[in-house]
Amino acid sequence: MNELQGKFAAVTGAASGIGLASAEAMINAGATVVFVDRDEQALHAVCDRIGARAIPLVIDLLNPEACASLLDGILTKTGQLDILHANAGTYIGGDLAEADLDAIDRMLNLNVNVVIKNIRSVVPHMIERGTGDIIVTSSVAGHTAVPWEPVYSASKWAMTSFVQTMRRQLLKNGIRVGSVSPGPVISALLADWPEENLRKAKENGALIEPKEVADAIIFMLTRPRTVTIRDVVILPSAFDI
Repeated sequence: MNELQGKFAAVTGAASGIGLASAEAMINAGATVVFVDRDEQALHAVCDRIGARAIPLVIDLLNPEACASLLDGILTKTGQLDILHANAGTYIGGDLAEADLDAIDRMLNLNVNVVIKNIRSVVPHMIERGTGDIIVTSSVAGHTAVPWEPVYSASKWAMTSFVQTMRRQLLKNGIRVGSVSPGPVISALLADWPEENLRKAKENGALIEPKEVADAIIFMLTRPRTVTIRDVVILPSAFDI
């Protein structure tokens, strides 16, 4: 399968989880992918394992100056950008009354502000080229109110709105914008889940693998240019929300 042959992509949060699965799936479909992450050691280990079409770019997206360098860093390595998967994010759950204020700031900055700024950075390049794909990792929590994750859910509702407005802004420029919204995915983010919810999810089989999300992303990217898949919600069949 080489449906993305000749394409250049960038994936944020690419050293693990959904980001890694997405980046690997794009490479398997023929693309060259810039892996963006702040974890330098993990990033280089992953790219060394995968090979030449996996290009590491170490950026701490919560650092405003570093975040602003995203497009320049990508173009220095590839010369063009066809696909951005804005995936980097974090999670906090539980009762709002018990949430750490600094953790709230960090999560909203990474899940909302950084995504908007990353897309703002790449859009002029894609507009100039008259083509492009932008995919945002959202969550089922951005489509239904999840009572044990009020801050996280709010950040993903923001992304639902952002993706829908940006699709309308950019459709005239040949740029497709969509989001993939998984239920619980087996990844490091689940370490912050309330212990009882995580235990029940494991017992009930209500978790999915990152590869399942990556498969949906490849489906979105390989539709004819006349078709945009704006929202994909992916749930474990045993998930009861």
